[in-house]
Amino acid sequence: MGETDLKDDLQATDVADYLRRHPRFLTQFPDLAPELKMPRGEGEVASLASYQLDALRRKNRELERKLAELVQVAGQNETLMMRVHAFNIGLLRAANGADLVRSVAAGLTEDFDTELVRVVLFHPVAGLPEADWWRIEPQGAGGLPAFAEFLAREEPQVGRLPPAMLESLFGGTAASVESAALVHLGDAGLMAIGSHDANRFHPGMGGVFLKLIGEAVSTALERHRDGT
Repeated sequence: MGETDLKDDLQATDVADYLRRHPRFLTQFPDLAPELKMPRGEGEVASLASYQLDALRRKNRELERKLAELVQVAGQNETLMMRVHAFNIGLLRAANGADLVRSVAAGLTEDFDTELVRVVLFHPVAGLPEADWWRIEPQGAGGLPAFAEFLAREEPQVGRLPPAMLESLFGGTAASVESAALVHLGDAGLMAIGSHDANRFHPGMGGVFLKLIGEAVSTALERHRDGT
């Protein structure tokens, strides 16, 4: 009979279940604790106390790792908040609609280190010269059938975009856009941020800051809609 075999039809699982239901069992029989052997490594055993100490050390290391991750995320969010703040200040300083749209493109490019910015507006903007990074869609949402689902959700969309969307936004450079973020501008239109890096924008990233940026831009555009 092996060391783990039990008499009277008692199974090892029965002992394990009993110990789970009575976690203070060893306090009643403290002399058993030094006799119990716990697995440690190949061909090695440890006392119960050593095993528990190792388990606590592993748990502490995991907690320290998670804490370091939280601190890193907090730092990244603080940096992003400061960039959003600077972006919003730029919007407030815009003297007219043309300055505002230029501020949007400049802010996204410089403050957020983006490679490609596109702005599609549903209303004319006086004084804004033609450029490949912005355009007017006079039919509004109806003139953008490829974006119908996105516009109906009213939430940012990040990741790889369908070819029809990429072509509509980026034209001849569409093939080089590996990931992108679409942002609603309310009734004013939409804007897109493209990247050559496939991992820059992905569905797992939060969209809160993008939504806040979109709301700030749409509100500023509404204020300058009359061309002033």
